[in-house]
Amino acid sequence: MAVTDPSAFLRSLFDAAVAAADPMRVVPAALPPRPVGRVVVVGAGKASARMAQAVEAAWGPCEGLVITRYGYAQPCEGIEIVEAAHPVPDQAGVEATQRMLELLRGLGPEDFVLALISGGGSALLCAPAPGVTLADKQAVTGALLRSGAPIDEINTVRKHLSAVKGGQLAAAAWPARMLALVISDVAGDDLAFIASGPTVGDARGVTEARAVLQAYGITPPPAVQAVLARGSGVLAPGDARLAQAETRIIAAPGQSLAAAADLARAAGVEVRQLGDALEGEARDLGAEQARMALQLAAERPASAPPFLLLSGGECTVQHRGEGGSGGPNAEFILSALIALQGAPGIHALACDTDGVDGAAEVAGALIGPEAWTRAQSLEPHAALAAHDSHGFFARLGAQVVIGPTLTNVNDFRAFLIFGGAQTA
Repeated sequence: MAVTDPSAFLRSLFDAAVAAADPMRVVPAALPPRPVGRVVVVGAGKASARMAQAVEAAWGPCEGLVITRYGYAQPCEGIEIVEAAHPVPDQAGVEATQRMLELLRGLGPEDFVLALISGGGSALLCAPAPGVTLADKQAVTGALLRSGAPIDEINTVRKHLSAVKGGQLAAAAWPARMLALVISDVAGDDLAFIASGPTVGDARGVTEARAVLQAYGITPPPAVQAVLARGSGVLAPGDARLAQAETRIIAAPGQSLAAAADLARAAGVEVRQLGDALEGEARDLGAEQARMALQLAAERPASAPPFLLLSGGECTVQHRGEGGSGGPNAEFILSALIALQGAPGIHALACDTDGVDGAAEVAGALIGPEAWTRAQSLEPHAALAAHDSHGFFARLGAQVVIGPTLTNVNDFRAFLIFGGAQTA
């Protein structure tokens, strides 16, 4: 089967990656039979409302409370769905998290808690540590996001400013039995960093959190400095309050990339996966992969089948002064567009699998060789310097806008390469 429409083909690969992580697909397969006795469902993240829907489809109406991003709510029969802000937390998230903790307190060993955790949970599951205010957390979170720090470093700080992260959600439910089902959006699928690990302990302490802030030149508010000086409530991995909690990853970036790769191979496309955990500055990674695509295009004869470069992970954008509207996937593609300069036979897509790139309701962008001719009058270098990739691709008409996908396994990047001088 030949690839006759490269843009539509790349979109189909992205759609396959998202579908592979659909909670309606992955949650039922991970659920045990509904336990006898009291069952409480809690959770947080961009996928958590859809996960709750999947639970009730299998188990029937349940008691519980789940927090998701504004615009991501889904109707449930028994589980209450609350919307709050992401990526910087707000009062709605704080109040919902406090209600969740109250729901868990007083449970006994005969009770069962199902926790539904996905990317975005760090902002949505927000209960400041004693002495820390919401404003303090907002200030630190905003500064870290602007710094370009990777998510593991951001969450190292976040969890030590929290009364619910770093195993503290599981501790609140103890001695009840807990099963946490997790959709991973973190490079390497480290449970300690997915939503800042509310059901798992972490051996990293406040010393590491202080080091992150120092590395990025961030001076936190006095209350935050005090918490990081005295120690936080993050549990050590061997804490007895975690003994009743089992945490399981049910969807991850690698599975979604594999689904896209399978679809590509079925269409006769050769595939190289560069990894599902690539991180770094978006503009640097975009230029690097574009150069790789150029080399492959030059080396392959026109008679060779199309070639696909796939990668996942999470890029970052370090803001250098005031900028426009942009996100890491769009900035990745803008940098790639500049590096490719309309090279024939190369098409590329980069999108976030949750449908939101950065803080904008845009998944990412999609380009082909023809885009460069139109792009030059739009000053792509200036747009890249101003971090205005969303504005640039809106003007170019190359944005991918799909709305909430109700899942989140992070970035999806693909270069489709035709050999020789062929223009697909």
